[in-house]
Amino acid sequence: RIEAARCPDVVVAQIDPKKLRKKQTVNVSISGCQPAPEGYSPTLKWQQQQVANFSSVRQSLNKHKNHWRSRDLDSNVNMPKLEDEEGWKKFCLGERVYSEMDAEPDHENPGIDYIKVGFPPLLSIVSRMNQATVTTVLEYLISWFGEKKFTPELGRWFYALLACLEKPLLPEAHSLIRQLARRCSEVRVLEENKNEEQVSALNLIICLVSRYFDQRDLADEPS
Repeated sequence: RIEAARCPDVVVAQIDPKKLRKKQTVNVSISGCQPAPEGYSPTLKWQQQQVANFSSVRQSLNKHKNHWRSRDLDSNVNMPKLEDEEGWKKFCLGERVYSEMDAEPDHENPGIDYIKVGFPPLLSIVSRMNQATVTTVLEYLISWFGEKKFTPELGRWFYALLACLEKPLLPEAHSLIRQLARRCSEVRVLEENKNEEQVSALNLIICLVSRYFDQRDLADEPS
């Protein structure tokens, strides 16, 4: 009893993870991402280039954020309130994607109808979004993506919102981007043509999540 009383309540083993990694024979996917089918995985050089480009975009955004925030929005841009989930989906994706309507050419009005096609993530728009708004809109769009197909409009907003996330990530943002990477990997597995632009877009999002935001946990996973 005397010897037991002298022992600490909690003992932490000092383990060098590098030694264990050398003996490891099975890699377990922490995030649950689906491995890329054969021929669908991008090269390491491509991934490194995308991360470098993304880093430059983030630096440029931070540099010019105050300038674009001070500029007036166009009269047709009405950003929804934070709690308006359906409003944000329509704002980002447009009524055509939101209502799943086939796009038809408008010969009477050759101009761009942003109500129909959605507003792109312009600097004047995303610069006005604080971290709470960025995270919330990202959550809305990921929820949409969980049940709907991937579209170019969705891809553009995912890229822009990821560029707006500030590091270190909040726990909820960290969970969201992992969820996004998992969903992208699921959709990628279902693609029949590896040369499609959509596969590249999905690979890009998975690459950014794994190699830019979550290097500690996901860098060794197939992307």
